[in-house]
Amino acid sequence: EVRLVESGGGLVQPGGSLKLSCTASGFVFKAYGMKWIRQAPGKGLEWVSTITTSGAGTTYADSVRGRFIISRDNAKNTLYLQMNSLKPEDTAVYYCATVISGSDRKGQGTQVTVSS
Repeated sequence: EVRLVESGGGLVQPGGSLKLSCTASGFVFKAYGMKWIRQAPGKGLEWVSTITTSGAGTTYADSVRGRFIISRDNAKNTLYLQMNSLKPEDTAVYYCATVISGSDRKGQGTQVTVSS
C-alpha cells in the first residue's frame, strides 16, 4: 500500500521558518520524482516544488522560489521542504505527492499557518 505521511507543520510568525517532512512507504521511493503541493483556505491545489529521483534537479513556483528548498533522502524514504521567510499567503495545507502507474498520490497533508 502506497503511503505518504507529512509532518512538521504548525503556527509560525511572518518571517519565520518551518521544515516539512514526508515519509514514504509502499513503493520504491528513489525511483519517483516527488513534489510538494498546497491548498490555501477556499482555493484550489497549487504546485509548490518538484524534485527529481536523485535530487539533483529541482523546480519551484515563482511564489516560493528563493525562500523554499526541496530535498530528499532516498536512504530514509523521506522528502523535505525547508520553508524560510514565510508570509501569511503561505498559509495552506501542504501535501507531498507523486504519480504512480498514472495515478496521482498524495498524503493527508500538514497545516501551515503564518500569522502574527
